[in-house]
Amino acid sequence: MRTEPTWRIPIGVLLLILALAVYSLVIARYVPELIGSWPALAQTPVYLILGIAWLLPLRRFLIWMETGRWKA
Repeated sequence: MRTEPTWRIPIGVLLLILALAVYSLVIARYVPELIGSWPALAQTPVYLILGIAWLLPLRRFLIWMETGRWKA
């Protein structure tokens, strides 16, 4: 268990915010061009998947922020 502050947490939060901003800008820029002409019911699953996809690497990133290792 960590008892002293570490630089990984504030840097990790900043990196997470930056990565989410870049991800959302890329999605907002390119996805509508690809699926904008699809019916709304066909677009919905795509946006749901893309909205959840950023969570996949989050677990390992949070482990790194707390422990300094990429695996639990």
